[in-house]
Amino acid sequence: MRNYLLYLLMSVCPAVAHAAIVEQEMRPMITANAEYLVGERGKPAVLLLHGFLQTREFPTVATLARGLHDAGYTVLAPTLSLGIPSRTQSLACAAVHKHSLDEDVAEIGRWVNWLKSRVHWTIVLFGHSFGSFQLLAYISAKPDAAVKGYIGASLIDVQIGSASRPDLIAQLENRVRSGQRALVNQTLSYCNKYTSTPEGLLSYVRWDQARLLATLKQSPVGVKLIMGDADTTIGPGWLKALQHVQIPMVVVRGANHFMDGEHEFDLLEHSLEFLEHVPPGASR
Repeated sequence: MRNYLLYLLMSVCPAVAHAAIVEQEMRPMITANAEYLVGERGKPAVLLLHGFLQTREFPTVATLARGLHDAGYTVLAPTLSLGIPSRTQSLACAAVHKHSLDEDVAEIGRWVNWLKSRVHWTIVLFGHSFGSFQLLAYISAKPDAAVKGYIGASLIDVQIGSASRPDLIAQLENRVRSGQRALVNQTLSYCNKYTSTPEGLLSYVRWDQARLLATLKQSPVGVKLIMGDADTTIGPGWLKALQHVQIPMVVVRGANHFMDGEHEFDLLEHSLEFLEHVPPGASR
């Protein structure tokens, strides 16, 4: 099996030959793009989402997209616009962030609909890091019936540093109610100084651990988490919290947040095992 996975990860020519860049208008004047790798018609299509402020070119995601495609799966790997037309570069933490989780979720929904328009009736959502959380937010809002599964690699909770989450939420809600538009600086995920509008920041920090864990438990689709026990990016106690709620999960020994090096094989292997058991969707 490991030799087969090595072949998949190194054999990029077939994927390149069937790759296309597609675009959609997400909101007025905001266009987003995705890489579309066409696979075998009888297999699920995978919507593969990058991590926080990154693009689909992030190494973990790009390598995984090629491996999944070479295994026969159709892969759609979008780059979330984050409010920037045709975004192709990652964003710095200190950049001015005017995007919100609601907009992220809406874009995910648009890409799910795009896959359905190409007659993909069975779709699996697959996220890395913060992308895993954004896909869960989409699932919590009643996913399309074509979505049959979810894989979260290195799923991260929404960290806000040492701030009191209830106090921060109350402060942001007050700013929104009173129409204050001044930008806010706050720890968010790996950013020590994330610069955002009050509305945008509020949309993310409302997701505490309890809400995220409840969404996993109540998911209407099959779930699998793939985590590394050497991941220093996730918050303290997060892995134990996931284990406590008994979500289907594989913990890869020695793997860091990016599942790089030899652990690329583990990530691909566990992903393929899940995909092989996804129930087919009804044809239309």
